[in-house]
Amino acid sequence: MMSLGGRSGSDPAVTLEQFQADVASGAIHYYIGGGQGGGPGGSSDSTSSQIATWVAANYTATTVGGQTVYDLTS
Repeated sequence: MMSLGGRSGSDPAVTLEQFQADVASGAIHYYIGGGQGGGPGGSSDSTSSQIATWVAANYTATTVGGQTVYDLTS
């Protein structure tokens, strides 16, 4: 599991390019949408948004237990 910025936004945020490379290599299998990652003023807000936009544009959403989940292996 990987947090995109963490609760306070102080965790190192993965870039969109790093995330895409991890998906391509099979290191990341699922993305759970709708998280609030990144804290106020944290740079991870825009990165999290870029990743969410890219995932939504390239993968199909499924609802599992009320959560939006994307299978990044398809």
